[in-house]
This record gives sequence, structure tokens and C-alpha cells, in this order.
Amino acid sequence: MLITIKFLGALRHISGKTQLTLSFQDGVSIQTVVETLCQELPPLKQIFSDSELNDARSNSLILVNGREISVLDGYETQLCDGDEIVFVPVVHGG
Repeated sequence: MLITIKFLGALRHISGKTQLTLSFQDGVSIQTVVETLCQELPPLKQIFSDSELNDARSNSLILVNGREISVLDGYETQLCDGDEIVFVPVVHGG
């Protein structure tokens, strides 16, 4: 199955891509997509995980077909052929 992935804001610069399409077997989760992206685009690893906690929680909003994953099944959200994932960077300031 094919999944379209889009990067917004600073993630475009970090990944070096605006959009890409990846092929997965059926039954893939957001967690697997994030792990695959970290392997294929290593600069994203610092954004998509907390190395001090060894935790794969993203420092970005993740939308699947326009819905934030927290209203779905989080990182366990199962994807279907043709789904679109959008990564939106979270900006913190003080």
C-alpha cells in the first residue's frame, strides 16, 4: 500500500523534502511510519524522538487524512492504502 507523507514548516528543511510516497505492507501503524522515516531520513530522528528518554514521541503534530492522531489511536493508528500523513512542527517559546 502507498502512503503519502507531507512535511510542513521547518520539517521541510530538516527532511529536505516537501512530500514523499512510501510503500508499506497492509496493517502498518503511525509508529512504523515514524520509525521508517527516521531510518530513511536520519535528521528527522531528533525531531521524532526524545533521545534522553529513548521515547519515540514526536515534537510535531501528526495528521492522518486531516485528523490529529490523538483523536484516533495515537501511534497505534492503523493506516490504509492512499492515506495522507502530514507532519506539522510544534514551536515552543517563552
